[in-house]
Amino acid sequence: MKKLSILFVSAMLMATVGCKNEKKDVEKEVETVIKEVKVEETGFIKVLLTLESKSESTATGTVKFSQKNGVVTMNAALSGLTLGTHAIHIHEKADCSSPDAKSSGGHWNPSAKNHGKWGDAAGYHKGDIGNFEADAKGNGYISMNTDEWCLGCDDPSKNIMGKAIVVHQGVDDFTSQPSGAAGARVSCGGIIE
Repeated sequence: MKKLSILFVSAMLMATVGCKNEKKDVEKEVETVIKEVKVEETGFIKVLLTLESKSESTATGTVKFSQKNGVVTMNAALSGLTLGTHAIHIHEKADCSSPDAKSSGGHWNPSAKNHGKWGDAAGYHKGDIGNFEADAKGNGYISMNTDEWCLGCDDPSKNIMGKAIVVHQGVDDFTSQPSGAAGARVSCGGIIE
């Protein structure tokens, strides 16, 4: 039934198109409808992003977000880091254009809480993911699950689309305001489709 509805919507929209620009707009709308139906049918959404080096570092990586049944899972694999502990956060904007990644803004903090450790009763930003270890080869990995995020939902206090993942040079101390004194931003990637 849903596939028939998609085909009907597609045919109706394309029948009303008079020029190429409008046709492209209609095609995008049809793709959106198809995507929404696929998500509704499967309940699964996935976003994969690449982290690029910033602040003259060699740090890169990939981050995969997936959402199923209202829970978002994040898996990040990083390389080119210095040995030791590094902070990772979600920042306000999916803009990694500046050499130091400051174009991504501050930590994503839709609930206007103090910076802190994820899950701490005293409070934390929804972008305060935490710390992870990089080994002697510069490789690190971090994974987490939460129902406090969503991928593309209508709730701005949960939706992480349009934000950025930022990896820092140092350790998040979980107390310094507003960012945990984690040092330079060494890698950045936008959470976009």
